[in-house]
Amino acid sequence: MTEILSPRTARSVTGPPVLGALGLFTVLLGAALPLVDFFIVNVALPTIGHDLAAGEAVLELVVAGYGVAYAVLLVLGGRLGDMFGRRRLFLGGMVAFGLTSLACGLAPTAWTLVAARVAQGAASAAMLPQVLATIQSATRGPRRAKAMGLYGATAGLSMVAGQILGGVLVAADIAGTGWRAVFLVNVPVVLLGLFLAARAVPETRSQHPQPVDVPGTVLLAVALVSLLAPLTEGRAAGWPLWTWLSLALFPVAATAFYLVERRAERRGRTPLVPPGLFADVPLRRGLVMIVPFSVGFSGFMFVIAVALQQGAGLSPVRAGLALVPMAVAFFVASLLGPRLIARWGTRVVTAGGVLQAVGVGVLTVTVWSSWPHLGGPGLWPGLIVAGAGQALQLPVLFRVILSQVPAARAGVGSGVMITVQQSALALGVATLGTLFLSLVPGRGMGQALTTTLLVQLAGVLLTTALSLRLPREIT
Repeated sequence: MTEILSPRTARSVTGPPVLGALGLFTVLLGAALPLVDFFIVNVALPTIGHDLAAGEAVLELVVAGYGVAYAVLLVLGGRLGDMFGRRRLFLGGMVAFGLTSLACGLAPTAWTLVAARVAQGAASAAMLPQVLATIQSATRGPRRAKAMGLYGATAGLSMVAGQILGGVLVAADIAGTGWRAVFLVNVPVVLLGLFLAARAVPETRSQHPQPVDVPGTVLLAVALVSLLAPLTEGRAAGWPLWTWLSLALFPVAATAFYLVERRAERRGRTPLVPPGLFADVPLRRGLVMIVPFSVGFSGFMFVIAVALQQGAGLSPVRAGLALVPMAVAFFVASLLGPRLIARWGTRVVTAGGVLQAVGVGVLTVTVWSSWPHLGGPGLWPGLIVAGAGQALQLPVLFRVILSQVPAARAGVGSGVMITVQQSALALGVATLGTLFLSLVPGRGMGQALTTTLLVQLAGVLLTTALSLRLPREIT
């Protein structure tokens, strides 16, 4: 027990590196920052648009530029950590994240903000894969299970807390900074993280590092950009020719990526994303489940932020605070999760899916019957049930996906998992957000929100059905 609690166990002299309590807190802080920043701008977008005279297409780039750069570079970030040391990449990524956050907060124009957000996404891609890779390499047995559970809880809470924090900071208008505070707040947090990481995070790396897979990196980047860029920008830009050409390029680039990676693996090299990694059934099935879960999560958070402010007339702070019960329910259920998993295994994911479906169903009925008189208390029952259900799914899925990944491939495995999650988060904003905004002119915001919630409910039911295929026990 002393080993778990003492921060002095961050570096083991005689054995493998050990991640102590302070080190775990530090890497979880690093994991929270990129996810918070993906969602923190949702409630700030109207204010940013007014202050910088930015149109809808440019505002979508503020969100999409970060998400696409983040998703495209995540696997590469994991590989670089395997090669050069995960602590080193974590520290470097955190420094870059702090500097790019400062650039976002000081951006004089909308396009400067877009460029800074792209750079911030790249910094996140260097930092985040090192978190799971360090946990995989520097923890064992029950300590790893506990750490993975805490990572899952941190990820879920960060996505909800980001939106809440964004509303509070915009409304507080600290020293007249307005929306800029949603980025500037990262700077002191980064300074704290750097101080703690230098003391408490052990250095780990692959014992047999492989060179960067340049063809695989380029093809993965082309595939993800060709899919995510037109989906996020197409509606606001009026679906010009380039969006359709880009979407047509996606299956070609994805197929070429798979063929190049398979050939590299057959020749004994280590590709960027080893196809053999997907031979592991729990990993493959867990990744499939992550997609509809994350699409629904991010799509809901984006749509609810727009609907509550522009439709129900809530202020940014009230729109953010409306989600507090969801965050509280997620936190409480996350604490109960490990005990439930020890007794019921992955059937906890199925139960969580059922709970989330009930919560989304209640939200749908609430919106349909109460719009536009929609305040925070009216949403709370659905949000509480849905939040608890999400907390019983996400941490378990992370554990399932990485349960069979060897420590030597921890960076690659975590990079692949986070890339799938991040791409799905960006896809959720692009698809559900586009659906919602496309329906608003013809059907009104209330009906558009109801329809979008029904689509999300279908995704929750799909996730619940897929959970029945997970292995019962987590090794």
